[in-house]
Amino acid sequence: MDDVERLASEVIRRLKGNETGTRESGGGETGAGEPRNVTLSGAATSRQEPAEQESRDGGTPAGIPVAVSGRHIHVARGVLDRLFGEGFQLTKLRDLGQPGEFASEQTVTVVGRSTKALECVRVLGPVRSYTQIELSGTDAVRLAIDPPVRPSGDLIGSESVTVAGPCGSVYLKASAIMATRHLHMTERDAREHGVADGDRVRIRFTGDRAVVFENVLVRVGKNSALELHLDTDDANAAGLRLPMTVKILR
Repeated sequence: MDDVERLASEVIRRLKGNETGTRESGGGETGAGEPRNVTLSGAATSRQEPAEQESRDGGTPAGIPVAVSGRHIHVARGVLDRLFGEGFQLTKLRDLGQPGEFASEQTVTVVGRSTKALECVRVLGPVRSYTQIELSGTDAVRLAIDPPVRPSGDLIGSESVTVAGPCGSVYLKASAIMATRHLHMTERDAREHGVADGDRVRIRFTGDRAVVFENVLVRVGKNSALELHLDTDDANAAGLRLPMTVKILR
């Protein structure tokens, strides 16, 4: 048995001894690389609405709410069965910013090529047709892997990891990515902001750690909520404090 298999087996033994889907006090796990005072849309909590936004009725596009996604996993039915047991159903912990999506009470452990692991990786629902793990660059260094920066669902040639749950572990080939910075919006939002699906835009953050993020992918969907998604490394780089809104840099 190699080091990864031994670590996965140990994780399963620990998880079996605990209640499935451990709940953390205060509403979410914390870990190295995660920003403080920031609302996490994946690993911790859903986006909070800003206290004020510009009116859409005055002709000026509304500010875009910012959400920070911590490390998390989307699971296919077969993988969920392997990790938590045949026919297992995710338990909703809280809704996320995008309609129909939620953070579940369930978490897993992700093991890379190193002997270190990422514990309490949040499982997001609902169940998807594919399994995808979204990590930050800091997470990747810990696991000694090199996931590519990709839009959600673009998994060809992505990194492979082992995921362990209370009922078993599974080696997932081509499943781990660092998510492309992206903007969710409806067609109406896209018209107001003068962009189209697939565009790449720039977003400026002001403050002591002012920064301009390039290559922010615009994703237009019929049922999307207007929201900018960044990972924890980007949030830390910009020194974000949420709730906040931003605008596309012209």
